[in-house]
Amino acid sequence: MGRHLPFFLPGGHEMVAESEDFDDESLAIDCPVLITERLVMRPPHEDDIADLAMMANNRKVAEMLSRMPHPYGIAEARSFLAMAGQKRVAGCIYALTQAETGTFVGCAGLNATERGLELGYWVGEPYWKRGYATEAAHALVDLAFRATSINVLHASCRVINPPSRRVIHKCGFQYAGQGMLNSIVAGQVPVERYRLDRKTWVSLRTWAQ
Repeated sequence: MGRHLPFFLPGGHEMVAESEDFDDESLAIDCPVLITERLVMRPPHEDDIADLAMMANNRKVAEMLSRMPHPYGIAEARSFLAMAGQKRVAGCIYALTQAETGTFVGCAGLNATERGLELGYWVGEPYWKRGYATEAAHALVDLAFRATSINVLHASCRVINPPSRRVIHKCGFQYAGQGMLNSIVAGQVPVERYRLDRKTWVSLRTWAQ
């Protein structure tokens, strides 16, 4: 990725953001605040820095992602915040916070790549296995198809990452082959690629079912 975006995983799970960011106007999204059953998904801000640095400073998280360095401290968190605040044509970056407490639990987003929009997410280890990644992913899938005219949304995960694979499956994505991810921490590693087309999304968009 051209910008150092820690894209993204649910607790040990990831979305691959690789190569360059592509500002394609057809992928433009206004990036509204999203409210789910348990989460408020909003732009990251200054108050998130301490929690972001603490939770991102975890090798188990970084190994699943492309551009997240390890160790990860306050300086890295500030750089991420600055990048997230840059005006962009395409894609969105969200902080995931608990609706009841406002506690920061991770990040998620839609990243514009050469393949089109790609879903990404990560959740801090203290909040793994609570379904937050799936909840955020559902909201972002809906946003991608409702706010743009895309026909396909993409997702990826490392082959050694079953929790991320489960999130992807719960969103209705279909397997689309393997590729390679160049991770700052893990080096060149194989990933599974997935795709979700609009027709399938329409048939599945009542996630509660």
